[in-house]
Amino acid sequence: MRVLITGGAGFVGSNLALGLRRHHDWHIVCLDNLKRRGSELALKRLAAGGVEFIHGDVRNPADLETVSRFDFLIECSAEPSVRAGYDGAARQVVETNLNGTFNCLELARGHGAAMVFISTSRVYSIAALRMLPLVRAGARLDLPPDESGEGWSHQSITENFSTAGSRSLYGTTKLASELLVEEYRAMYAMPAVINRCGVITGPWQMGKVDQGFLVLWAARHLYGGALGYSGFGGDGLQVRDLLHVEDLSDLVRYQMNHLGAVDGRTFNVGGGVANSISLRELTALCEARTDRRLSLTSELATRPDDIPYYVSNNHSVTNATGWAPKHSVEQTLDDVVNWLADNRNELVPILR
Repeated sequence: MRVLITGGAGFVGSNLALGLRRHHDWHIVCLDNLKRRGSELALKRLAAGGVEFIHGDVRNPADLETVSRFDFLIECSAEPSVRAGYDGAARQVVETNLNGTFNCLELARGHGAAMVFISTSRVYSIAALRMLPLVRAGARLDLPPDESGEGWSHQSITENFSTAGSRSLYGTTKLASELLVEEYRAMYAMPAVINRCGVITGPWQMGKVDQGFLVLWAARHLYGGALGYSGFGGDGLQVRDLLHVEDLSDLVRYQMNHLGAVDGRTFNVGGGVANSISLRELTALCEARTDRRLSLTSELATRPDDIPYYVSNNHSVTNATGWAPKHSVEQTLDDVVNWLADNRNELVPILR
């Protein structure tokens, strides 16, 4: 089987490619424009893993036309920053995330290929997430065990949660892309599955404040640099669930091998309640692993794109596939810290 992965030199795309190659004798092709700093480091890893690389941009149909026949498209290309567009520069995120998906769908249709679309939990409404009746529980915010509502309960956020209202340009372009995927499946009989992922992380992620905060936190504790809590009182109580990229790779591989069981489905995919963590809790774990204590700043003002809490409910995807994340928060952080220590010379110029 031949597989094309767009955004294939990015963190998610490159790890999916190498994960597939470790388990299958498939021909894997990764296409990427190498725009994001650090993506160039993936090229040696892809070559060593037997993955073909093509330099190209999903925004340019002519670049996609150079791709040979393939059977599966894993669409990972994205401008991944939830802050994209707030500075007024909207074109980049719309052209990459929406126009790029359209170009990829046209390419897949021309090849009669199936699609796995990597979407995001940020398709859900910012206002609705901020209205959750959160309570402080130690060093984190949490949902009360005796309350529930449409798409949420103490077991986190389901696929039925509200997508109405604003969700950032990043989230909006991904939600619009989901709708395009659904239409192509209906109109052109293109098999497809959509994964709305929580916070994906692990080694080889070039972490930033807006995308890859676990790697950023670990890198600052190991290499040095400033960190701070911002928004929602400035206490670092915001919570996210963490999904190790290898766990995502396991799920995507299952979906490709059992497409009939998941075709047409949209799943929340994340670490779940057991693998959720607040920034304050993450700080304590990083201090323990690096023996370094930073003086974190505190900013009370909340950014317009920020949310206080998101944890994926994996009930639907587990019922459909039997999949569940295997990596704990501690295991994931250990993997990241070890990777940062082993590749210090290469990574300090990017992450410090």
